[in-house]
Amino acid sequence: MKKLLFILGNRTGLIAFIILFIWVKSMIAYFFVFNLRGIGPAEFLLMFVNPIGFTAICFSLLLFIKRTSLFYLATFVLTMLANSLLYLNVLYYREFTDFITIDTMTGGAGMFQHGFSFGSVPIHLTDWIYWIDIIATIALLLIKKIKFDDVPLKNKKAFSFFSMSLALFGLNFWFGDFNKHQLILRKAQSDKTYIVRYLGLGPWMLTDGYYTHLVHTQRKDANKDTIHKIQKYIDNNRYLAPNLKMYGISKNRNLIIIHLESFQQDLIDLKIKGTDGKEHIVTPFLNSLYHSKNTYSFSNFFNQVGQGKTSDAENMLETSTFGLPSGSLFAKYGSTQRFEAMPSILKQTEGYSSAVFHGNVGSFYNRLNTYKQMGYQNFFNQSFFDNSPANMSPWGIKDKLLFRDSVPLLEQMQQPFYIKYLTVTNHLIYTMDNEDRDPTFATVNSGNKLVDGYFETAHYLDQAVQQFYDYLKKSGLYDKSTIVLYGDHYGISGSDLKAFSPYIGINSNRFNSFDDTMLQRTPFMINIPGQTDGHIINTYTGEIDVMPTLEHMLGIDTKKYIQFGQDMFARGRQDFVALRNGGFVSPTITLTSLHGNYYNTQTGQRISKLNVVQEKYVTETRKKVFELLNNSDKLNNQNLLRFYTPKGLKTVISKNYNYTVQATKKRLEEKNKNLAAKSKSIINQNHGKTTLAEYTKDIPEVKKGQDSSKTVN
Repeated sequence: MKKLLFILGNRTGLIAFIILFIWVKSMIAYFFVFNLRGIGPAEFLLMFVNPIGFTAICFSLLLFIKRTSLFYLATFVLTMLANSLLYLNVLYYREFTDFITIDTMTGGAGMFQHGFSFGSVPIHLTDWIYWIDIIATIALLLIKKIKFDDVPLKNKKAFSFFSMSLALFGLNFWFGDFNKHQLILRKAQSDKTYIVRYLGLGPWMLTDGYYTHLVHTQRKDANKDTIHKIQKYIDNNRYLAPNLKMYGISKNRNLIIIHLESFQQDLIDLKIKGTDGKEHIVTPFLNSLYHSKNTYSFSNFFNQVGQGKTSDAENMLETSTFGLPSGSLFAKYGSTQRFEAMPSILKQTEGYSSAVFHGNVGSFYNRLNTYKQMGYQNFFNQSFFDNSPANMSPWGIKDKLLFRDSVPLLEQMQQPFYIKYLTVTNHLIYTMDNEDRDPTFATVNSGNKLVDGYFETAHYLDQAVQQFYDYLKKSGLYDKSTIVLYGDHYGISGSDLKAFSPYIGINSNRFNSFDDTMLQRTPFMINIPGQTDGHIINTYTGEIDVMPTLEHMLGIDTKKYIQFGQDMFARGRQDFVALRNGGFVSPTITLTSLHGNYYNTQTGQRISKLNVVQEKYVTETRKKVFELLNNSDKLNNQNLLRFYTPKGLKTVISKNYNYTVQATKKRLEEKNKNLAAKSKSIINQNHGKTTLAEYTKDIPEVKKGQDSSKTVN
């Protein structure tokens, strides 16, 4: 112990101690959280040594500081920064199975936006290991077991330590680039895992910062001629004439989008054996919609999100463009981006009013600004509802209350309307209050609380949607509407898949990247009351295709718009779904990621060697996927729509929109008052009487007599 205290009382000893523990904690994160797996001894060696060189460079610079107080202050600050970077990546990876980027830390990808509930951060009991050395060192300094070293190093000795550190990192970099040629120039843009595996988290952040700077420069120096090339690409490769049978089938109907948070296709028709020994159906109501004769259901609908997750899904549905390769487009560009978005197009071409209902705060994913740029007239976020603790899930207003308490707002909107509900209860970490649990439903005992909770929150979401449907029917809205339900992205991922797999018929011991890709399927249902030819459609499609599909169903020609999706009902569709990671899924072959493996889509068997026909097919498809993603990225990164305004579509002026409660209340009231008898709002058609009484009271918070709505009256 005395020897350790002596080492810590020495400047070089303290620095060496810090570097050692950062290395130890990095190894724990690499192998037990990030699940980095080296291919061959070279990659394993790089993983073992990569935290040392870069960390040593940073800390050896401190040895040049002469003043004692400044040295220890700088050491403390740098140590906290280094450990925070590591630990935040640990938390982020548990949630998103990805590493933090510059955009993430400045508001992208969702984790650090306002409105994030700290109670939902995936913190583990063993996380103390990432901080114990710092706490112990500070405690020893406070009780003066460690004394400050007042003797600074001579510059020559400090330079020696810095030089050795630089040489070690240089050797690390050279060996990494030798093993993967053009590591920074090529691999960093395609798969950030290579940078972390070969160089470490610090170099990854610097690399990401460099490419973020390039993107900003790219936007600044954008050439308007590029938009014409993209328009030509879409005309030749993406636009499809609508299916005449489906064109205009939903014309003048209200369009209601229900966003099923973290809802995988695997939940549809799923039965589980609960802890009570009985068999339970997880989502009975959604199952009935999926199989209904007035629903067009897609069994091979894939999420195509990247780091932006929910916001990526929204962006694809609203604009038919992909999210960014890194970070969230909403958070990164949403405040200034030019969009050709659904609410603006529907307003200007068909006279639709529009709104989003969301249980979280408006700043989450920068929605307050992004929705204005998209032309949404109303954004009813958490501030419109009673957000007392009893009404809240970790990510916002509980779903049942969101649907119910939206009624006083919904009934004041002019029809036809385009509205979107963003549910939140079925969100990681899948917990809810005991009073919200269905006493007739028993979940499994998988040994994994996350998986057990996932079935419960999905069941709760199913009940919430059913209650809202009951209201739509009682209020008369059901027969006037087209209702779209979709899952935005996967619910279970990473190490939790081992516990989840048996319930969806997958052998967890043989789980591979193909299985993971198939788990990216989410439900997509278009429910049109009155239709009788609804059925399950096996077409391979994805979120990028939703917008042109719905526009054609509403009778809107999409030819003049810049959209990368293809109508799901149209003839001549390209036979692949592009994944944001560079892979693709087709009816015959699946490529799990840009550098992934090939699989037979129908059998799930890995294709170790492609035959001549397959080789030609995948070469052509990979080229098409690259062109598709690349053109979308150019459009968004360079904000190219500022150079193109389709005939008949005016540019959205964001400053004309105000989402505060008071301004919204005044606007809705004045609209109904000015229109008088011509008002097409539900409240006017119901002679000024609210339809909230039509909504079920079978909600725990309502049963208790709470007035859970704080909405505009």
